[in-house]
Amino acid sequence: MQAFHLRRAESADQAAIGRIIRRVGINPTGIRWQRFLVAEDGVGRVVGCGQVKLHADGSRELASIAVGEAWRGRGVARAIIQALQGQARPPLWLMCRSVLVPLYARYGFREAGRDEPLPAYFRRVRGLAGWLRRLVRSDQYLAVMVWE
Repeated sequence: MQAFHLRRAESADQAAIGRIIRRVGINPTGIRWQRFLVAEDGVGRVVGCGQVKLHADGSRELASIAVGEAWRGRGVARAIIQALQGQARPPLWLMCRSVLVPLYARYGFREAGRDEPLPAYFRRVRGLAGWLRRLVRSDQYLAVMVWE
């Protein structure tokens, strides 16, 4: 098994970050390489990434956690999540598909209750996602989670 290491993203990583984000099919908005931590393999290829976004309401979001398919199951996402948590102070929020709630719970995140007060950004996005879910009649939902 090849090793990887984490480092702060550099401007040259911007294209690789964009490719990984698109390949895993997560929200590509708010991608600024300056906020990213990347996982790099032994020959310098970016194999995973993640960031903490700062929103206008002052809330911070763990976001854009993505790992290339060949590197999944090797601890890359875990290393990125834990490193970003180590650099941030609680509360740290995230949004994910409901099927991913157990994954993030392993890192100390808990799902915010439906009646729980949320920062403005997360309240707006959860409202829009709820409206879309009713429109498409999906069993999955957008979960808002917090690490406190």
